[in-house]
Amino acid sequence: MKIDIEERVLHFKQPAGTSRGVYTERKIWLLTVTDGDAVGVGECAPLPDLSCDAGPGYSDMLRRFCDDVERTGQIDYEAMRDYPSMLFGLETAMLSLQDSLLSPLSSLLLFNTAFARGEVGIPINGLVWMGRYDEMLQRMEQKLEQGFRCVKLKIGAIDFEQELDLVRRIRDRFSRREVEIRLDANGGFRYDEALYKLELLSQYAQSIEQPIKAGQWAYMAELCRESPIPIALDEELIGVNDREMKSHLLRVIKPAYIVLKPSLHGGMAGCREWIEAARQHDVGSWITSALESNVGLNAIAQFCSDVYGDHITWPQGLGTGQLFTDNIPMPLEIRGDQLWRIEN
Repeated sequence: MKIDIEERVLHFKQPAGTSRGVYTERKIWLLTVTDGDAVGVGECAPLPDLSCDAGPGYSDMLRRFCDDVERTGQIDYEAMRDYPSMLFGLETAMLSLQDSLLSPLSSLLLFNTAFARGEVGIPINGLVWMGRYDEMLQRMEQKLEQGFRCVKLKIGAIDFEQELDLVRRIRDRFSRREVEIRLDANGGFRYDEALYKLELLSQYAQSIEQPIKAGQWAYMAELCRESPIPIALDEELIGVNDREMKSHLLRVIKPAYIVLKPSLHGGMAGCREWIEAARQHDVGSWITSALESNVGLNAIAQFCSDVYGDHITWPQGLGTGQLFTDNIPMPLEIRGDQLWRIEN
């Protein structure tokens, strides 16, 4: 078995804004595993200043893990708990190796599900990135015109009254039954102002992700108790890689939902642990991509169909594959508000 690593930089069609800054390009590491005539491909895509395994020495550490897999033929999951983006890339490559021939990018069938076979689509939300008021309004209108029944707005970067107006505009046009509104503050609210803002937003939205910065468990637990709008955890889960600690976090904070990204939250194996813990604590969940290329998006979508079954009705966050000018071709297509795999 041999694993090659290729560093690649992807370029955004338009700047992707979050409360942590604006992305114009995206660095990823593509893994190609060869074993005889079989080839598997995976993607490692850490996010700077967010992923627990990002930072100096990333390439060297990834090479060491790949060397271990070359030598043993298997992934050491315990050793890789604190390296979720690397684990996700290796998981994807090893899964695709099982069913791949010499042309890996034409198939990459990872799980035998109805979605992976191209028989059903997965409902997804339409994502509206942060920007100026007029930019966000235009993007929001585009998502609604495209037929999305669940729209997710990233907020926390511009004036709150303007953001509230954007949310109000959607609700004035569409009832809660027609369009679901999800919000993502990316930790952009101060604790002392968060509850007031959550009360105003609750008139219009279904849920909000990460209203305050991660690491403030007592404050977040209080918000989850007092907020009139259900709170979902995202960044809060990053770096919580121990199985028992995952359960402890959910027991202490008691969120309504958790939002899982394999590249950030433990790879596929770690996300399965989160989902198991969430079910035990009566916490809902959905799965989201994290600015991966189509290689990662394909893997996350198939993983989603394997975890939640063939009849997913809850919209997932799997629509970011159209962000890059130089994305990697994959058999994926967005039809209306669903992501489909297209098999020849």
